[in-house]
Amino acid sequence: MFFFPIFYGGGGFGGLFVILLLLFIGARVFSSLFRASGNRGSYVPGNREFFDGTFSMLAKIASADGSISPGVKQKINRFMINDLRLDNYSYQYARSVFNSALAGGPSFETLADRFYVVFNGNPAVFQILMDMFYNVASDDGRISAREQEMLDYAARRFAIPAGVIEALRRKYGMASASGSGYGYSGGSGSRAYAVLGLTESATETEIKKAYRRLILEYHPDTVAQKGGPEFKEYATKKFVEIQQAYEEICKLRGIK
Repeated sequence: MFFFPIFYGGGGFGGLFVILLLLFIGARVFSSLFRASGNRGSYVPGNREFFDGTFSMLAKIASADGSISPGVKQKINRFMINDLRLDNYSYQYARSVFNSALAGGPSFETLADRFYVVFNGNPAVFQILMDMFYNVASDDGRISAREQEMLDYAARRFAIPAGVIEALRRKYGMASASGSGYGYSGGSGSRAYAVLGLTESATETEIKKAYRRLILEYHPDTVAQKGGPEFKEYATKKFVEIQQAYEEICKLRGIK
């Protein structure tokens, strides 16, 4: 009874203040209800081209054999939540893109071509993408013929060095392209070299050069700037992995 007359009964300014106050409260309530509803509305990720291209191509790889198993769907969800640490809006957007690509649309090759045109000149973006591809393709411990076709096409289109592809195959437990059966079973040292895209015969100069190049390419801020903030978490994990691999090799080799 006392609050209302102070602001409204005092004349024009008081009335205007109340109107503005009510509009402000109404906007806050509407905004709260909108968020609570889970409706993404006009949400757009930090870099839509990167986001749409990435999850569309992941969908094509996941369904390369004509269908997608519940296990692969669960892995994709875990990948979005645990590896990329997407918030709710980003997660819902990513699922929408992924499911749309499962239902049809351009081929993997067409999507890769479009992605290359947009991000040409950013090798770290392409290499992070290839890491994601192998992560999904290796879900069942093997890579099918169609999956391999997609991976090979992306590697050629994105100009991924052969050493990087070999390292990814070793990282995810795949047989090497030469059939030598590389994997992490060779010990932690082999794993560390694979992370840097090297073999155990690499020289100290090659090791330091690879480390300096990768630490710049995979810096989280660099990747977030080029690919969007939603991928900073994944880049951070890669960044830490590179640092740990280098430190392990230095310890094994006595590199100062």
